[in-house]
Amino acid sequence: MERRTIEPRPGWQQTVEEQGLIYPLTRYPDNSLRPYWDESAHYVFSLEEIEALEEVVEELHRMCLTAAEHIVTSRRFADLGITDPRVADAIAEAWRRRAELPSVYGRFDLHYDGTGPAKLLEYNADTPTSLVEAASPQWFWMEERFPGADQWNSLHERLVAAWKKQSALLPPGAPLYFAYSSADELGEDMMTVAYLKETAEQAGLDTSWISMEEIGWDRLSGRFVDNQLHFIRSCFKLYPWEWLTTDRFADHVLDTLDNGGGTGTTLWIEPAWKMLLSNKALLAILWELYPDHPNLLPSYLDGPRELASTTGYVAKPLLGREGAGVTVHEPGTEAALRDEPCCYQQLAPLPAFDGNHVVLGAWVVEDESAGLGIRESSGLITDEYARFLPHVIL
Repeated sequence: MERRTIEPRPGWQQTVEEQGLIYPLTRYPDNSLRPYWDESAHYVFSLEEIEALEEVVEELHRMCLTAAEHIVTSRRFADLGITDPRVADAIAEAWRRRAELPSVYGRFDLHYDGTGPAKLLEYNADTPTSLVEAASPQWFWMEERFPGADQWNSLHERLVAAWKKQSALLPPGAPLYFAYSSADELGEDMMTVAYLKETAEQAGLDTSWISMEEIGWDRLSGRFVDNQLHFIRSCFKLYPWEWLTTDRFADHVLDTLDNGGGTGTTLWIEPAWKMLLSNKALLAILWELYPDHPNLLPSYLDGPRELASTTGYVAKPLLGREGAGVTVHEPGTEAALRDEPCCYQQLAPLPAFDGNHVVLGAWVVEDESAGLGIRESSGLITDEYARFLPHVIL
C-alpha cells in the first residue's frame, strides 16, 4: 500500500459530476470549497494485498452474521439500545426469515496501513454511502490514467447480479420504490439511491422513485402510498431503521411490515435485521465471541476497562454517521463513562500517509467482497470533511 501524488485531470470536476458524483466539493466552516473527490493523489496496492483484504472482509462478514444470530437467540437487544419489544420482535422475525428478505450491500471501515492485519473499525450495514464514487468515477479514473491496470471494484456487476437474484423475493406486479431523504442538501443520499435504482433497472426490475418525505399513509386502506396514491409494496430506503421505527409513522411501519412470507403490506430494504450489524454494540459483541481475533480491536460496552491506561480508547455512540459524537481518549487519561450508551473501542490511530489519515471502506454485496473506497481526513476521526481518493492495483 502506497500513496502517490499525481496531477489531476483537466476538467476533473465536470467529469466526475457527469459520472454521478454531483457533490465533488465540500464546503468548510470558513465557507471555502475544497475537493471531496481528490485525485491529486491515489493509493497503489499489490494484487496479493487486495486478495488478502478480500478474504478478511468475507471472514468479518461471516463473523458479523454469527454475532447477529447470538444477539437474537440470547435476546441481547437492550445491549444495542433497542428497548421497544415490538422493534426487537420485528428484528428477530426478520432474522429468522432472512432467506425470504432481500438484502443488498454494506461497507466495512478498516484500519490498514499495508503492514499489519486489517482491523475492523465499524460496519455500515444499513445505509452506507460513498457508493457512487467507489463504483463509478474511480473506475473511469483508472481506465483513463492507468489503462490496462486493475482495481478492487466489481461493485456494479455484483449489484446488478444481486438484484437479479433477489428479484424473486420482491412482491410481484408492483414496482420497487427507491427512497431518500430530501433533507440531505448535498445530494449524496439522492445520488446513492439513484445509482442503486439504475443497477436494479439493469437487472430488469420495475422501479419508481420517491423521497421519504413524500411517502404518505392512506387511512382507509391502512397502507403506505406514493404521491399518486399508489400502494408502496416494496421500498429500498436510504433512511436508517432507527429513524423508521421512532418517527411519527413508526407504528404504521411495524403494523404493516412485510417481514418475509408476504404477511405484511410493505417490504423494506435493507431488512430490519440489518439493525443488528449497523449498531456499534456489534463491535463489543464480536470481541466477546472472538477474543484476540487478529482483525478485531478490543471493544466493550460497560466502559473502556484496561484501554484507558494502556492503549487509549475511542468512545463511539451506538448509532451515528460520519464520526458524529465520536471522542478520542489518549492512553493514561482517566476512564470516563459517557451519558449515552457507547461502545468503547481500543484506540488505533488511523495510518498517516503524507500527513493524511486514511480509512479503507471495503464493500460487501450480499455475502461477497465487492470493492474498495478510500477516504482521507486531516484528523483521527473520519468526518464530513473527509476526502475520497481513488486507488489502483499495480
